[in-house]
Amino acid sequence: MGFAISLRSDHPSAGIIRALWDVVQQFEDQPSMALLGYPPHVTLAIYEGDVVGENEVRRALDEASRNLGPLTLTFDAICSFDGPPMVLWASPRPSVVLRKIHETIHATINPTSCRLHYRPGMWKPHCTLGTQVRSDQHEAALAYVRNSSSVFDVIFDAIDCIYFPPIKPFDLRRLS
Repeated sequence: MGFAISLRSDHPSAGIIRALWDVVQQFEDQPSMALLGYPPHVTLAIYEGDVVGENEVRRALDEASRNLGPLTLTFDAICSFDGPPMVLWASPRPSVVLRKIHETIHATINPTSCRLHYRPGMWKPHCTLGTQVRSDQHEAALAYVRNSSSVFDVIFDAIDCIYFPPIKPFDLRRLS
């Protein structure tokens, strides 16, 4: 079992991400994000197994959320990771605060314990829209990515840790 630390949105503004999940599910066999039963989020770190202790995770959540209110991220592009399977995601504009949260997590928990793509210098901030684009839908999905041109804001109001799979909440800090 692994676990992830994420910035998440329980705010009504996350409805736009949920609406994008509905659009992207047309490229999947099943609606991958809706089936998670987890709110829209930006993953900050993923760890496999029991490489990090629970007290260390709690300390990282405390440090990352200290003096932090809700964070508004502006998304201005829909992008893809090639996979397999192909993944579609919303790209946030650069945010000093988001980078600082990420840095704080990795200053508290040894970054070599984290999955490579979430480590400092490797991490690409993103909000996943779909994780299971079917191979026969790649061209249609890429056309959707090329033709998407909206800019929208989402307020992220919590930092949490979840175990997976399946998703099981571990700890949460509300940002207020």
